[in-house]
Amino acid sequence: MAESRKVSESLTETVHMVRPNHLNAAGRLFGGILMQWMDEIAGLVAKRHTRKNVITASVDNLRFLRGAYQRDVVVITGKVTYVGNTSMEVKVDSCVEHLNGERTLINRAYFTMVALDENDHPTPVPKLILETEEEEQEWESGAKRRVMRKMRKEEGF
Repeated sequence: MAESRKVSESLTETVHMVRPNHLNAAGRLFGGILMQWMDEIAGLVAKRHTRKNVITASVDNLRFLRGAYQRDVVVITGKVTYVGNTSMEVKVDSCVEHLNGERTLINRAYFTMVALDENDHPTPVPKLILETEEEEQEWESGAKRRVMRKMRKEEGF
């Protein structure tokens, strides 16, 4: 029987304080810093799911919705939403957490991560156990995004 894991087993969250060295010339969190933090989360999520080394194959739907500013608390969460044979999709949300605990989404992206064996070759990933309606909806959306990624790849994008 193939190995399987729950979405909740890969759920990962980090918290960052926006400091002066994270700011761009406009006084907002530099997008490249946020992308780095998001890529790190995607990698951790994928490692938790596969229990193997992983690489980032692609990032899509990276949308900057709002800015973050000095002293803002940025919470980044990631989880596996879809798996193929050797790759998986990881949804990464970035939010500013306010003093009252409310979170405002500032960025969302979908990372395609590939599991690697000991020789750095792609290797099969565990199946995904879906436990909630939300997880099932994410799976269906992930399947659609996978088709779109394949089409873009075929067209040279």
